[in-house]
Amino acid sequence: MHDDLTAQDIEMMQKELDHRKLELMPELIEEVKRTRAFGDLSENFEYKAAKQAQNRNRSRIRYLERMIKSAHVIEDKAGADEVGLFDKVELLFEDDDDTDTIQVVTTVRCDPLNGRISCKAPLGKAVLGKKVGDRVDVTTEEGDSYTVVIKSITKEKDDGSGPIL
Repeated sequence: MHDDLTAQDIEMMQKELDHRKLELMPELIEEVKRTRAFGDLSENFEYKAAKQAQNRNRSRIRYLERMIKSAHVIEDKAGADEVGLFDKVELLFEDDDDTDTIQVVTTVRCDPLNGRISCKAPLGKAVLGKKVGDRVDVTTEEGDSYTVVIKSITKEKDDGSGPIL
């Protein structure tokens, strides 16, 4: 299995991976050594915290390595008048006559609370490739559905904002 990621996603992951391996890991190793010298390990909170930080870092390194290794590089092929990756889309939700603006992003950059919707999520999938004025039916994973109307599309580039999850 692979994740569809942009070249920018992979570059950001590689930078984080390099930082974690070359800078953070040596610091964490030294912190474990330093706190180990405090004495009885069964009651040494600082040592336990240092080991936990080291284990979290190793886990993140493994995750990043797997993501980079299995990534499928994608590019935005949407037309100038179509919703594509990283575009901001103003939507009218017909059910409650409410408008909202979302940005369609890759799976590792999504942040629904801040309007960054994954291109694999039902809403992101539904609006990709659509144009202003299109009525789009969105079916959730639970089987519920709703309709949105695309009010506007603001073409955006992948500026590297938004952390990698």
